[in-house]
Amino acid sequence: MAGISREAIQRYIDQVLSNETLSDKDKKDRLYEMDCIMYTNLGTDSTLKELNQVKSNSKLIYKGISKIDKKEGALLLNSMDLK
Repeated sequence: MAGISREAIQRYIDQVLSNETLSDKDKKDRLYEMDCIMYTNLGTDSTLKELNQVKSNSKLIYKGISKIDKKEGALLLNSMDLK
């Protein structure tokens, strides 16, 4: 899952955000789940390129979360920038 393309992540985010049957909480939960899956699939054998790709994908996910909850999204993005 660490090797998911940026385009695929963006399509998933767009799909979740446009799903009118999901509550905002459910949308955020699905986005957090994708973020969690990507990080848990990283291992000690993961390359720097894979790690950077996951971080880049996380940033997209957090921007998606900010479309649902601006404050929460901003906190996530700001904490990511501190690392």
